[in-house]
Amino acid sequence: MKRSPIRQREKLIPSREQFHELIQAIRISDGRKDSQAKAKNGADFVELLAYSGCRKKEASSLRWRDVNFGKNQFLVTGGETGTKNQRHRTVHMISQMSELLKRIKPENVNPNDRIVPIDSAKKALDTACRRLKYPRYTHHSFRHLFATQAIESGVDIPTVAKWMGHVDGGALLMKTYGHLRDEHSREMAGKVSF
Repeated sequence: MKRSPIRQREKLIPSREQFHELIQAIRISDGRKDSQAKAKNGADFVELLAYSGCRKKEASSLRWRDVNFGKNQFLVTGGETGTKNQRHRTVHMISQMSELLKRIKPENVNPNDRIVPIDSAKKALDTACRRLKYPRYTHHSFRHLFATQAIESGVDIPTVAKWMGHVDGGALLMKTYGHLRDEHSREMAGKVSF
């Protein structure tokens, strides 16, 4: 018997505009105090996923002690159970990550407190997607968004792979996102003239 090829699922990645609209939609609450906190935490968590490139568990375990504003970097430990590959990694912050952390950092912060006190924004994300008539984006969609934005911005594949915790030097990223480089290269070639 012939083995049928394994098909990769299509990656569901929001556009920049969709991402910003999702964040706004998640921040909307029904006015109750507990609802406002949930909305804020949900939106902050989705932003944290998108700006850090972390997996859901990695993002939910980030603590204020892991952030070094002086060096503009943060440490991904994965918390008690560790990261997927059991390796800690230091990631330099993109400007939006730094802005988010400065905006949400409490005045009297306890270094052991989690950056965002929730483990999931699934309900808020599902509600926002439904309200906006978007496909059902998941937490992992924002990890893909991070990789896509970094690559399209010209960050080299090995650096993006390191930021995301891949230990293969970028082989998986090239396999998954290699087409972005081709599209970007074609677009850049169109800008060159003599």
